[in-house]
Amino acid sequence: MSEQELNLSPTRPYLARAIYEWICDNQLTPYLLVDATQPHTMVPEQFIKDGQIVLNIVPHAVHQFQMSNESISFSARFGGVARDIYVPIQAVLGLYARENGQGLFFDPEEYANINPIENTLESDTPEEAKTPKKKPSLRILD
Repeated sequence: MSEQELNLSPTRPYLARAIYEWICDNQLTPYLLVDATQPHTMVPEQFIKDGQIVLNIVPHAVHQFQMSNESISFSARFGGVARDIYVPIQAVLGLYARENGQGLFFDPEEYANINPIENTLESDTPEEAKTPKKKPSLRILD
């Protein structure tokens, strides 16, 4: 049987989490290679080269880091300005260590035949699946 017949989920988010943990456990610097042309990708446009961007996601440089089956999100400073970053998992091209280049690079076509709306478990409607969810915030009222 093929993967589509079995309806298996893509391996990319699972492998990305594993290699990220391995890189951090070895005190290396994790770099995230992103296809910035993918829909809903929110990255600093001034740093995009040839449709791609490399992001340093070392734990002490990012805040509110979350890596799920659907996306990677965090906030970080670029040129001294805090930015919220959102990378759909299909836009992740690779995750590797800066110091030695070891990591994983993914087939850009892995998600070609997968409808992102079908693959999103967190949304109830297609419209909600199109936009990244905002994180909850706490506001103190007098």
